[in-house]
Amino acid sequence: MARRKREPISEGKQNIIAKLLQEYDIQSAEDIQDALKDMLGGTIQKMLEAEMDEHLGYEPYERTDSINARNGRKAKTIRSKYGETVIDVPQDRKSSFEPKVVRKHQKDISNIENKVISMYAKGMTTRQISEQTEDIYGFDVSEGMVSDITDKLLPQIEEWQNRPLSSVYPIVFIDAVHFSVKDNNVIRKLAAYIILGINEDGMKQVLSINIGENESSKYWLSVLNELKNRGVEDILILCADGLSGIKESISVDFPKTEYQRCIVHQVRNTLKHVSDKDKKLFAADLKSIYHDPDEKTGHDMMEAVRDKWEDRYPNAMKSWDRNWDVITPIFKFSADVRKVIYTTNAIESLNSTYRRLNRQRSVFPSDTAILKALYLSTFEATKKWNLPIRNWGKVYGEMSIMYEGRLG
Repeated sequence: MARRKREPISEGKQNIIAKLLQEYDIQSAEDIQDALKDMLGGTIQKMLEAEMDEHLGYEPYERTDSINARNGRKAKTIRSKYGETVIDVPQDRKSSFEPKVVRKHQKDISNIENKVISMYAKGMTTRQISEQTEDIYGFDVSEGMVSDITDKLLPQIEEWQNRPLSSVYPIVFIDAVHFSVKDNNVIRKLAAYIILGINEDGMKQVLSINIGENESSKYWLSVLNELKNRGVEDILILCADGLSGIKESISVDFPKTEYQRCIVHQVRNTLKHVSDKDKKLFAADLKSIYHDPDEKTGHDMMEAVRDKWEDRYPNAMKSWDRNWDVITPIFKFSADVRKVIYTTNAIESLNSTYRRLNRQRSVFPSDTAILKALYLSTFEATKKWNLPIRNWGKVYGEMSIMYEGRLG
């Protein structure tokens, strides 16, 4: 790509630069910043004076019959991207002057709130954000102020968590990411359950983020009831790991929904029992199970893999026997549909974003802090979700036949 040609500096700008160099004796880039900071304060001051002239309807020292008049100035420190600057805000006797360039009670013109939220979304702690704003902008943003700024997101998060959803989701994934929280000086683990749906147009959507401590049928029933209350009437396939109580809760709230054990997690849990030197070969054998053309041959292959490795890894394949009834739904589908179900690329890419939060900060101060960070990370991660998943036309067509009358 050809480099864009820089527009020549106009004569007016050249004159301003020449005067700037002369007035401030500029020798370095830091001198330029100081000059701009000084000019910012002066420019705002002139604009405030002009606003006051317009407000009163007459200029200083001009004779007038107005009952209102200038009443001195009040010093005010403002924050900008150049640091802190002191300005003198003109006052009037009736206190009716409402400046526009820097509003009453406004002390920050640096757009620092958006910058703080952006840093929080990247997983930075309130202390790190406070230190960084001090280093970059030269003014103090306390940890309390950072919390206050991010707390403004809470009504927005609540609205997002309660927004209406589609009536039907062909596929829904539930996955968990674990975080450490400090509670009364005790560090405990909390799970954030991410619910991701693929709608009838093949578009990925994060439906909800739930932070919970104890998995149970009662807990999952409340989560699924929340989806129903937001408009979800039917889910064709719900794909999740072995979450305690999830199977029973699905059968109550969405009795027609098929629960599919997440193949990716099933494989990972199996390979935890396997030494590194055998993992590649063992994984290839597992792949042959869920790539088989039908359930019977898949089950035969599962038994063959178990027999092959049982002497060396007696516990590795036990979960396949125990969970076979919730592994088998995948066998009824073609390779196109299976790939959508077992690859879970969308939720895996989300989880990699969430895990970066764990790398940035090992302990969160509260579950609310986790929720704020997850919401912001989700918002950033899903900005590019503007296309349906690959081969969605084929997938949708096959599911329409398989689940006749349940898709529009």
